[in-house]
Amino acid sequence: MDSRQLGRGIAVAMAAAGAGLALGPPAFAQEPMPSSSELDPSAPLDPIPDLGVAWPDLQAEEPAILPPETTDHSAAPPAASGQIDDSAAARRYVVALNGVDQAVDADLLKAFRQQSALEGGIKKPANAAQIDRRARADSDLLAELLRAEGFYDARVEPRIEVSGAEDQNSVAAVTVFLDAVPGEQYKFTSVELPGLEGAGADESELREKFAIKTGDPVVAKDVIAAGIALKVALGQRGFATARIGDQDILIDHEARTAQLVLPVEPGPVARFGEIRVTGQPPLGARHVERIARFKPGDRFKQSEVDDLRRALVATGLVSTVEVKVTPASSSQVVDLDVHLEPAPMRTIAGEVGYGTGEGLRAEASWQHRNFFNPEGALTVRGVVGTQEQLAAVSFRRNNFRQRDQVLNAQISASNVDRKAFAAKTLLLSGGIERQSNFIWHKKWTWSLGGELALSDERDTIESTGEARRRKFFIAAVPATLGYDGSDDLLDPTKGFRLLGRLSPEVSFQSGTLTYARAQFDASAYHPLSDRVVAAGRVRLGTIVGASRDQIAPSRRFYAGGGGSVRGYGYQQLGPRDADNDPIGGRSLAEFALETRIRVGGVFGIVPFFDGGTLSTSATPSMKDWQFGAGIGARYYSSFGPIRIDVGTPLNPQKGDGRVAVTVSLGQAF
Repeated sequence: MDSRQLGRGIAVAMAAAGAGLALGPPAFAQEPMPSSSELDPSAPLDPIPDLGVAWPDLQAEEPAILPPETTDHSAAPPAASGQIDDSAAARRYVVALNGVDQAVDADLLKAFRQQSALEGGIKKPANAAQIDRRARADSDLLAELLRAEGFYDARVEPRIEVSGAEDQNSVAAVTVFLDAVPGEQYKFTSVELPGLEGAGADESELREKFAIKTGDPVVAKDVIAAGIALKVALGQRGFATARIGDQDILIDHEARTAQLVLPVEPGPVARFGEIRVTGQPPLGARHVERIARFKPGDRFKQSEVDDLRRALVATGLVSTVEVKVTPASSSQVVDLDVHLEPAPMRTIAGEVGYGTGEGLRAEASWQHRNFFNPEGALTVRGVVGTQEQLAAVSFRRNNFRQRDQVLNAQISASNVDRKAFAAKTLLLSGGIERQSNFIWHKKWTWSLGGELALSDERDTIESTGEARRRKFFIAAVPATLGYDGSDDLLDPTKGFRLLGRLSPEVSFQSGTLTYARAQFDASAYHPLSDRVVAAGRVRLGTIVGASRDQIAPSRRFYAGGGGSVRGYGYQQLGPRDADNDPIGGRSLAEFALETRIRVGGVFGIVPFFDGGTLSTSATPSMKDWQFGAGIGARYYSSFGPIRIDVGTPLNPQKGDGRVAVTVSLGQAF
């Protein structure tokens, strides 16, 4: 009769990796009870099966066994090729694995190196006894990992050889070999999921999600992953109360096979009921329902419950979110009990920056994120700089009327003094927008708003260079529509983006003037390798319905700087007046090309080539292009890349600097 028992390797691996994943520990199969004639009261007890690898005492001093002696020459490892004369001397060593390269995958080797006693102490010299203990412990570890991969007959023996190389103390180094004989990999002869038929029409799809099939190797991590995938799939198909029982895996060592039985209790298909909010919530149940992507009566999906949890955290108003699925009086309806704990509501922030052409700039802000409940943030902001001063109060309500829809309003007073123009402006603006974010990276976004601006502005008369000041009262209705087909908001590596802006405006200055400002941006990203991405950008803009001189200087197009044509100062591209100051234009065309090259784990270099033209007519001039080139550095932080770009103009105008520097968060485009 075949000897049948649970594979110890898969039990250990599942107990370590599967804790808390709703996959119970495997049930141990029992050996047949021996007959009374086979029992011998005087016989020694069998050793208790080892369920793990004991961590060695690296400081203990024991006689080294290098290598262990054996009388079974057919199974003994090769004899050591050198002798260690001074066992107390500390010496260097290296580790080599034999016999496992073709039998296991990279994950197993990585797991071995992470847990290896030899690898953990390889940088510190050790004496013979310490090396021997580490080698024996690693032999047991490697054998256990091989069993978790289905090699239940695996044998691993340590072997130590003394090399000829000596250190500065004339102590010979050693090489520690772990010689493995994996044997044959066991395979499943049957895989059963009793109870899954209760899922009805979803049974076949759910069975496919459990990736373990008859004939597959008995690999612990694959069984764990299959169980997790089945649990997720049950939740996605509405089985809110589904349970996965304890897996039962029986190993037949004589046939080198295994049988897997995993009970499943799908339960009924459930639908969402009501949402109840407890704790000290800064948000009410009605607002939480608005944030959720489901409505009462929709078929239950666990992913939508997880999404709600992430969205509540993203509001910044709660520090702890617990969402519990609770069956209602009807077994086919589940309610959500949401427990919220508030986070600090107030934030003080500040930043200091410098840009070529923009000078020094410092900004500070105070924000209360729930001043108007729910999610009504009030922000007071101030800017002090060499060319800009600003005071502003803004209101922003997130998730306004629906998820990811934002209502905002702002009143500000600013003073801007640049070479192109100077403007003292009082601005009142508001709008509504549909935005993209890290939780839900949307393809389509849009915004629609209104602006009222009263501005006192200084520029020069182009023909004479004479300075002048004029007052403008402007009403505008700006709108945007964007498409984002890229793979990342801050650091895209593939795909493309499109963004269109249109702002019809009315200017009341020496009469009534109506015109429209339009701009189109497109960018594309293409990976050349795992570490290299080619990126390109195009921008076109025009103002129709008025001449350049009739348009307020602050509403004209400008080019040059870190977000435009790098290498030139901020707003320094294009036509200039008699004093060599930029005058802005009615149309522009720009492009940018760069190659983003990763260097190491978190650093990168970015060579770039930019170009642009600015014209006083409604269509860009194709003759007066200016070009810039340079190189950038990137630090890829956890919240996005930090960039430093250093560029130089290739065909500068009079007064252009030789170098322009930009520092910012995120890629240039």
